[in-house]
Amino acid sequence: MNIGSMTMTPTSTGSASTPRDIVPEPPRAPAGFLRALVRQFLSTPLVGKLIVADLVINVTALVVVQRAPQETSTEILVGAFLVTLALNGVLVYWALLPLRALEETARRVSKGNLGARFTAPALGDRNIARIGATLNDLLDGLTADRARVRTLASQVISAGDEERAHIARELHDSTAQALTALEMILASALRDPEHGATPERIRAMREITTQALGEVRTLSHNVHPRVLDDLGLVAALEQLARRTREQSRLPVWVSSDERESTPAPVASVLYRVAQSAVSNAVRHAKATELHISVRTEGQRATMEIADNGIGFDVTAAESGRHGMGLFIMRERLGLVDGELYVTSAPGRGTVVRAIVPMKEGLWT
Repeated sequence: MNIGSMTMTPTSTGSASTPRDIVPEPPRAPAGFLRALVRQFLSTPLVGKLIVADLVINVTALVVVQRAPQETSTEILVGAFLVTLALNGVLVYWALLPLRALEETARRVSKGNLGARFTAPALGDRNIARIGATLNDLLDGLTADRARVRTLASQVISAGDEERAHIARELHDSTAQALTALEMILASALRDPEHGATPERIRAMREITTQALGEVRTLSHNVHPRVLDDLGLVAALEQLARRTREQSRLPVWVSSDERESTPAPVASVLYRVAQSAVSNAVRHAKATELHISVRTEGQRATMEIADNGIGFDVTAAESGRHGMGLFIMRERLGLVDGELYVTSAPGRGTVVRAIVPMKEGLWT
């Protein structure tokens, strides 16, 4: 048997039959794509909705007219016109719904409900919805400003109460005690006229009087420095620097190239800003040096308070309670159309810059 000449004929079995040609199924439009397309259409401005809707209806009507009998073309066109008119009316109605929501939001705000917010309907016009979003942003800013103003008012009231309590304590614990001791010495001298006016008693009364006078002057300076009215801003800042050096041992230096006298309202505001900045530097900055500079350039006065302390994050400070001091300084400068700039970073010191215009008659 010649094995090489043998041919093998494949047998057919049920499972081993010749494979059939596989026809791929046509791709289906995903449901997510259709939903996105519908959302895109709904969020389109009113003009876009009208153009798309009218185009779809008119193209469909033309296709139907070409395929339909000629005697029905008029009815088809009239139907397409009516459908277009009805659809346009519905689209305009739904697109202008945000105007009602805007009106309702404005009415609630006018009645004092600052928590009212605009909510855009799903089929509303996108441009009107954007106006509503802007209104919401304005209301959010107004609410935040009202909260800060209330906090500021509370801080001002508390500061006033604390200042009055501090003055009362100082008068009671120091000045009143000194005057009481003086009164006792004088009473003793009156009871013993022969030995009342001794040199020891006179020296004691003089020391007590000098001490009480110094304490009264310190309180008067803290309330309002007289030197600011008499000698001007630079002299008041030099006195502030001298007192700071004496009380905190922090080197404070003042430099000035003031070419003209600073108006009294500007001088008062700049002094209070410097007082607050110096106080913050002494309490928080851990600085070893503080420099105050004042200069006038044309129609504006500029003051800088710079320290080499630990610095801070200005944005984080202004967004929290610790930024109330900066807010008060900025509001105080705003009373004379001034501006405040604070430059600082952790470990890089702090520079407080106040710029105030010196226009004639600005504060009268």
